[in-house]
Amino acid sequence: MELYLIFLILGALFLLGLFADQFGRRTRLPRVTLLLFCGVAVGGSGLDLLPMETAYWYEFLTIAALTMVAFLLGNSLSLKNLRKHGVTIMAISLSVVIVTIAVVGVGLWAIGVDLGLALLLGAVATATDPAATQDVIRQTKAKGAFPKTLTGIVAIDDAWGVLAFSMVLIVVGMLNGEASNGAVFDAAWEIGGALALGVALGWPGAYLTGRLAKGEPLQTEALGVVFMCAGLALWLDVSFLIAGMTAGAVIVNFARHHSRAPHEIEHIQWPFMMLFFILAGASLDVSALGEVGLLGLGYVVLRTVSRIVGGWVGAIIGGAPPEHRPWFGVALLPQAGVAVGIALIAAEKFPSYAETILAVTIGTTVVFELLGPSGTLLALRKTASAKKQ
Repeated sequence: MELYLIFLILGALFLLGLFADQFGRRTRLPRVTLLLFCGVAVGGSGLDLLPMETAYWYEFLTIAALTMVAFLLGNSLSLKNLRKHGVTIMAISLSVVIVTIAVVGVGLWAIGVDLGLALLLGAVATATDPAATQDVIRQTKAKGAFPKTLTGIVAIDDAWGVLAFSMVLIVVGMLNGEASNGAVFDAAWEIGGALALGVALGWPGAYLTGRLAKGEPLQTEALGVVFMCAGLALWLDVSFLIAGMTAGAVIVNFARHHSRAPHEIEHIQWPFMMLFFILAGASLDVSALGEVGLLGLGYVVLRTVSRIVGGWVGAIIGGAPPEHRPWFGVALLPQAGVAVGIALIAAEKFPSYAETILAVTIGTTVVFELLGPSGTLLALRKTASAKKQ
């Protein structure tokens, strides 16, 4: 692609993102959804204005943006926050993952889907979109127990989801008469290796960041940690989400020479997020919705019900305020890149299910990415209004 064309496309996408951002601020619509709609409009499912080469930008932006999100979510896992909301966070995150696999898996099996395929789709359904959820929280500037607890949940639930998915791979492999030792090792490496990498970067980062200037760490320091984390995670073939989250959590809990975590990264995060969401929308194949049929509809209904029920049950177990309990699952509906990534792994390991898994995941991701942020926004508004009463 010619250099001048790259600059023209980037400029146009930034201005398009700015329009969506400002429109969202004035209408109070989730800007994530608006950015995705903009991407759909200019992408292959719409006007098809973007050159094919822009598809190669998406992988880089996905990893960069989501590692930043994971790092900032890890910053929210301070011991102070965990002491106050930790039981609730753990109870809800675990409940949502367990109930999602059970309801989606058993529900699809009950309507005639092969048990192995149903369990794999149940595992895919556990994945959330932390970027969309976090951005709606930031857009609304929500404060209080509910958004703090929700931030903690999205920081950790994908870790439980990856673990649960790895266990489902083993179970489905056994059902299909395949060896499971490789799946056990892969799961242990992806999760354990990511945790080790996060600690290995976060520990010296906790000591070094913030030494050059008083107040809080510099933007370049935070970016250095984030990009090193993403690069090493890809090189070592471990989860960059878990590694980024762990590094952020270690820094926020063990840095003693500054009072704030590296929040300077928030100022540079949004341009990455803006391009990420627009290109995510451009990559969505809206026509895939028509291909998933009854199975896709069942998946959407069952996943929605399971998130709401799982969030409610976990909130009761975790002792969340009664007025917050119905809304945690509603706030956790967005689903995006992590789900597609999990689906690709499942498709690779079980080729006989590949076409169905990818069609259902990609098709329903369109629904959850476009409508899910509205659920998060509704939950934040309802819990905020309940607090005022």
